[in-house]
Amino acid sequence: MTLWWNGALVADGAARIDPADRGFTLGDGLFETLRVAEGVPRHLARHLARLRAGAALLDLPMPWTDAELSDAMAALLAAEARADGSLRLTVTRGPAARGVLPPASPNPSLLITGGGLPPDGPVHAVVATVTRRNEHSPLSRLKTLNYLDAILARQEAARRGADDALLLNGAGRLAEATAANLFVRCRDRLLTPPVAEGCLPGIGRALILETHPVEERPLTLADLAEADEAVLSNSLGLRALVTVDGRPVGDGHPGPFLASLLARAPGG
Repeated sequence: MTLWWNGALVADGAARIDPADRGFTLGDGLFETLRVAEGVPRHLARHLARLRAGAALLDLPMPWTDAELSDAMAALLAAEARADGSLRLTVTRGPAARGVLPPASPNPSLLITGGGLPPDGPVHAVVATVTRRNEHSPLSRLKTLNYLDAILARQEAARRGADDALLLNGAGRLAEATAANLFVRCRDRLLTPPVAEGCLPGIGRALILETHPVEERPLTLADLAEADEAVLSNSLGLRALVTVDGRPVGDGHPGPFLASLLARAPGG
């Protein structure tokens, strides 16, 4: 396996992360996961724009141009001869002395890795009871290196025999799944929680909003119980949500909304 680590391609065994790197010690960093199709990262400009917006909010320097990041990804894809799959771009604030306050002049770290695609097919989910999304935190809108809420929820799902978990926000309304946005179809209406409810502004989510007449509004578990269909979306693909807590969503099978999404964006 080959990696891009701070300016060069290296074998994974040769990459050394500084023990003082704040990404490792404090989760002080961001990441983006991109789908690769025919050797090209999909929606690259959108991913880099979101990464830069998150870095600006965290006051995390981004010393690389978009062209440099694109070239690094292309070099890694060529080195791995990867035509289809995924890329993960990780940026940390870099090594620093102990303490919460970041250093005045950080030296950010950049790691890019390649990988495959997650499973597809219908999803059986539960509603997480161990944690909730904090819709009041600006971090709910960023892909930070701290994914512990999602980890707790996914562990709960596994214990309960499910594929994934839906996360409620502090008000008890639906926010998202552990790594995907939520859409529901209620008869002739397409609905999704707004970002203010604690969901990540996903790239796949934005593409769906641009191509389908989706209404952004708060959603409750009662709304989900009445839904005819539910879909989970992220940058790696689309999946039907067919059961929640053991109860079917609609007729418990993928529906026409998912079919329409796949028809517009084959391959995810």
